[in-house]
Amino acid sequence: MKLHLLKSKIHNAIVTSGDLEYEGSITIDSELLEMAQMIPNEKVLVVNNNNGERFETYIIKGDYGSRVIQLNGAAARCALPGDEIIIMTFAVMDEEEAGSHKPMVLIVDRNNNPKRRHRVGEEDELLS
Repeated sequence: MKLHLLKSKIHNAIVTSGDLEYEGSITIDSELLEMAQMIPNEKVLVVNNNNGERFETYIIKGDYGSRVIQLNGAAARCALPGDEIIIMTFAVMDEEEAGSHKPMVLIVDRNNNPKRRHRVGEEDELLS
């Protein structure tokens, strides 16, 4: 049996901008991607904490250290600049892998600066 489990998430990110004319996706600061163990083109589920909207798209790598979280194309209609979102990736694994899997969680502040990160069930690593 294959299971879909949370692989990683960026928690409490703030949308910095939107571009309705772009063909779709979410642009994320490449430093945040590295810290959250996410990669360009990876499918993400995004939850808007302000309005409850949930949508799927894929990652585009933003400039390192820019703190950009930009929604592109139709996704730009699902959250406005200033909205707080959670960005999640998932992995498919068998039951044996799932038993020892611990997702990576990156928590950012209101300016998308990394505050802390941890694997679920482990101690926080303070980043700021």
